[in-house]
Amino acid sequence: MKAIILAAGYATRLYPLTKNFPKPLLEVGGKTILDHLIEQIKTITDIDGVYVVTNCRFYGQFVDWACKNKAIQAGLETEILNDGTTSNDNRLGAVGDIQFAIDARDIADDVLVLAADNILLFSLQELVNTFNSNPASHVAVRRNPDYDDRKRRGNVRLDGDNRVMQFIEKPDRPISEWSASPVYIYPASILPRFKEYIANGGNPDAPGHFVAWLHTCETVYAYDIDGGVLDIGNHESLAEARAFFQSKGG
Repeated sequence: MKAIILAAGYATRLYPLTKNFPKPLLEVGGKTILDHLIEQIKTITDIDGVYVVTNCRFYGQFVDWACKNKAIQAGLETEILNDGTTSNDNRLGAVGDIQFAIDARDIADDVLVLAADNILLFSLQELVNTFNSNPASHVAVRRNPDYDDRKRRGNVRLDGDNRVMQFIEKPDRPISEWSASPVYIYPASILPRFKEYIANGGNPDAPGHFVAWLHTCETVYAYDIDGGVLDIGNHESLAEARAFFQSKGG
């Protein structure tokens, strides 16, 4: 299994903090957001390669991070990929960057896809264990009691077996209490679907758009996360994440 970490965004909602600095390398709890993710990925015995997809503007800073954080990556082959974009206007989008990584490194394995601006408070290994026992596409979900917050995320309707029956990215009217988190596992057999989706005019931006389409073609399961996700998207959520770790003594 390979891991693709999506880190090519320009984080405009965090300007000026991220105007010349990548959001995944911001410090939270005494380490970078990306460090938190790498430490989680290292616990997964199935992973034998990690690709961090970034853009031309921040590529050098991620390379510097990789050189200076060998201890964090110890035992895990991590490669920084430059998608060649230079601004929010010409970005490839999350789905475009997944396809970019697949093409750039000829990936033909199962793939764990993660957004680089999230700190996960649940076990990725448990998610992978679930996938191994049922090797279909999986998306992480959680019950979200906040109606307004559901409008800002992927919203999912499930059947009794946790199959995705409906998925809407950022709906005006949420269809359920289930919100998706940007954590996905895709079996190798469906990787050609990314190219098909993009070729047919699919929205390449948020990764949830792909799931909204994929579940109409393939069976997709939801994984109910035992824990939470610190989604760092703006100044307020960054402050909340730092306060969370400070309260834990980190």
